Amino acid sequence: MWWYVAHRHAHLFSERRNVFVFDQRFLDELIARSDIVDVVSGYVALQRKGGNLFGLCPFHNEKTPSFSVSPDKQIYHCFGCKKGGGVINFIMEIENLTFPEAVRFLAKRANLPVPEEEERSDADKLRRRVLELNRDAARWYYDLLCSPEGKAVQSYLDKRQIRKSIAVRFGMGASPDRWDGLLTAMTRKGYTKQELLAAGLVVNGKNGRLYDKFRSRLMLPVIDTRGDVVGFGSRVIDNSEPKYMNTTETITYSKRRILYGLNLAKKTKRPNIILCEGNLDVVTLHQAGFDNAVASMGTALTVEQTRLLSRFTKELVLCYDNDNAGQLATQRALELLSNSEFTVKVLKLPNRLVDGKYVKQDADDFIKNHGAAAFENLLSGSENGVEFRMAQIAGKYDLTSDEGRIGYAGEMAEELCKLENAVERDVYTNRAAQTAGLSPEAMRMEVQRAFKRRINRDRRVQERQELNLSRTLQPTERAIRYDDLRSAMAEEGVIRLLMQDDGLFPAEPPLREEEFSSPLLGRIYSELWRCRGGSSMAALSAALTPEEMSHLTTLLQKPESAANAHQALTDYIRIIREEYAKRSGRSAMDALAAARDTYKDKKGYGGKRT
Repeated sequence: MWWYVAHRHAHLFSERRNVFVFDQRFLDELIARSDIVDVVSGYVALQRKGGNLFGLCPFHNEKTPSFSVSPDKQIYHCFGCKKGGGVINFIMEIENLTFPEAVRFLAKRANLPVPEEEERSDADKLRRRVLELNRDAARWYYDLLCSPEGKAVQSYLDKRQIRKSIAVRFGMGASPDRWDGLLTAMTRKGYTKQELLAAGLVVNGKNGRLYDKFRSRLMLPVIDTRGDVVGFGSRVIDNSEPKYMNTTETITYSKRRILYGLNLAKKTKRPNIILCEGNLDVVTLHQAGFDNAVASMGTALTVEQTRLLSRFTKELVLCYDNDNAGQLATQRALELLSNSEFTVKVLKLPNRLVDGKYVKQDADDFIKNHGAAAFENLLSGSENGVEFRMAQIAGKYDLTSDEGRIGYAGEMAEELCKLENAVERDVYTNRAAQTAGLSPEAMRMEVQRAFKRRINRDRRVQERQELNLSRTLQPTERAIRYDDLRSAMAEEGVIRLLMQDDGLFPAEPPLREEEFSSPLLGRIYSELWRCRGGSSMAALSAALTPEEMSHLTTLLQKPESAANAHQALTDYIRIIREEYAKRSGRSAMDALAAARDTYKDKKGYGGKRT
């Protein structure tokens, strides 16, 4: 039986304390039944180009496919964002699962029974307990909302015109005006204080005592697309601060990876998904019939959230508040989504006339004051992202003056040159010319100059990178950068050859892990040696962090000739030993010992004596 590390953030094999046991034969069978092309095709449209298949990366926004899947190596690698790994890593990343959860996910897909688990990692146990705790806490908050103690929160919902059926659909609840209401209730159900702290449901007081984090609030469970309660959002029902409060980052909750309401919006029949700022905006829109509304959790739109959205739609409508913060959030979202696979529109909420003054309003305000039909009309007439930016830039300049028109033309040219589609660029160039009162030819020349400047800037950056060889060869992640580049290149070669042909493994390990200059490459080498003949990718998926696994797939993309592989391996080993000797202060090696080692290497790897 082979032992595989469950914790995805373990850094040293020697430091492994909690292991997750899977029989090697089971993992081998699982990998055999989980062809990476079949699995990835369920999430990404792939097209064959040569020996590999390519598609749009599900982990970052792009319009040109840079996501590669290798049927031979059973790995994926994105040449854009550099993410990569095996089939288990893919499921871990795209479904946000731990290693054992991803194994169970694939086993269920393959109709393969999972053997009895001898031991589960502390991290896996804690994650499961926190999910159970969140579910029980959500039920407790809901029950309290329906009780006399939840009357104040229920009155607040009535004031907000939120129907009971909608409150039930979103699983809303109430936290009591007590310091230890949830703490006491969940402790009685058998949850420990450590588990309550891990879930972010209680906090430590100055006196060392624990108390409820959420008190006298409307509670909004945050449910992921798998139906698990991963955390909570909340709102006060009076004028106290902070108005909104969410679960802090926990083992189950990451605000960058979750969208409020997506568990419901993913079932919509509408062709798009509406992105709002606030949770209650989402609730109001769903109540009005717009069941495609979601909200980010108190943060600007993230790459992880767009990756999640891409699984359910290719069209997004940005419906942020029309205040300064909302406009800034819209602009940042448009920058993130520029040249992505998404069609992006912007819904501009008009100001509302109140007592002779125009005031800003959010989606919740608009629906309540103007109704669902008016919102539907706004939705139908929403502008795309380019039109939104054009209006923003036009508002910065006095277009009746020559100076204003010149400034507008210059800034618009810099904006339009970012558009990769030439037809789209030409259409908006003409529109910008009309806005500025310039001839289309003049505006087109300005955009062309801006486009050439951008191309030249990109080329200079690329040239600088190519001239700096060490930068090109170094890992992008600072934590795993190489200290000895010559040795590391040879270490990479050893790993490529061993993963390319396990027949290259001699009877005994030719190198020790400590002889590797890169701790990461040394660990990979040790794991390959330990798992030779078995499922090395499964073992590595368990042992390495996502960043480390991505680096492994990056180095596997480098060419490595299979011709005379034994001699190549011998040469790599020699370089590693030479560099190790330098680092350890043994540069002046005994000549006889060096000759003996060379003879031994040549003989062991099929080389010829010289």
